[in-house]
Amino acid sequence: MTSRERLLTATNKGKPDRMPAQVYAWSPYFLNTFLGGGDQFDAYRESGLDWVVSVAPTYIYNVRDLANWQVDERILSVDGPTTTWQEVITTPLGVLNRSGIRDEVTVWESEPLIKCESDFELFRRFYPIPSIVDHTPVREAQERVGDNGIVRTGLWGYGQPGPWQSLCCIAGLQQTIEFALDNPGWTLYALQCIVDMQLRVIEKMRGMPADLVEVGGGAGSSTVISPKLHRGFCLRYDKQIHDALHSIGLPTVYHLCGGLMGQLESVFENGTEGLGSMAPVGIGGDCDLEVAYKRVDGRMFVVGGFDQIEGFELGGPEDVRRMVHACHTACPNGGYICSTTDSVLRAKPENLRAYADAARECVY
Repeated sequence: MTSRERLLTATNKGKPDRMPAQVYAWSPYFLNTFLGGGDQFDAYRESGLDWVVSVAPTYIYNVRDLANWQVDERILSVDGPTTTWQEVITTPLGVLNRSGIRDEVTVWESEPLIKCESDFELFRRFYPIPSIVDHTPVREAQERVGDNGIVRTGLWGYGQPGPWQSLCCIAGLQQTIEFALDNPGWTLYALQCIVDMQLRVIEKMRGMPADLVEVGGGAGSSTVISPKLHRGFCLRYDKQIHDALHSIGLPTVYHLCGGLMGQLESVFENGTEGLGSMAPVGIGGDCDLEVAYKRVDGRMFVVGGFDQIEGFELGGPEDVRRMVHACHTACPNGGYICSTTDSVLRAKPENLRAYADAARECVY
């Protein structure tokens, strides 16, 4: 089988010639620091893995909509590689602010955009929604990937693509949970507003040549919210998104970065074809891959299970080989893609090669 055939067989819950292996993503920090400035295509080419290339379309906005959402970024301080910044967003009816910090590895917010319900109304009315979704980058990625793998794209939104995740990005995680507990009616209203915005964009994705669309987000995991909250504030909205994507012929993979064991029953109901990132305890999740795979029982394909910190950063080639074979043993009947559970930040070259070599040994 080619890598493309292997991955598509797995995503269709089948058993390919051997276990496919990918990484969730190659972080810009890894590409710049360990690969000398290459891109994800270079990283996959050098590693020998099955390619799962992540590419977004180009979103084109109406000039009038952009004028109603004027963003002014201000640098507050610079301390070596660390920059503290603030954004001031001016709309026709008011001003919003958010602040954060970025360094060479990542970026994070210290002040969320939305602090109260009236702030959300400004967001709802004026946050620009793409008028055109240009599929060209996805089409070009398919041409570059060829038989080496598949192309995954994301869903437009604020932050990560899931409606609950988007609201957590807009309003902050703790505040969003407080909204859900103290004012559930308003929280459900806000989530539906986000879904309605995304549904407008999904229709513009019709005809996009992507093999998978990533949905969901880590804020829905059971290491963040309870199964009860997930069922109440994620399930119905995720299902609307999945149904809309399916209506235009695009399959989905649902991302729960962290705990997923408590959320499995809800995920079974939300209509996704696949589930990741099967994060084990050692990397901050709660996934027992063998138990989860048995509970899934062929209803979805699953992705993940490999602890990249223990394997790529702290271990050696034999550790990596042992871990890859353990993933294969836990998922013996196909419908599985071995993968890191998050973006690769650091990896010894010999460990990446061992990862690819071990996957080739895992025949069915």
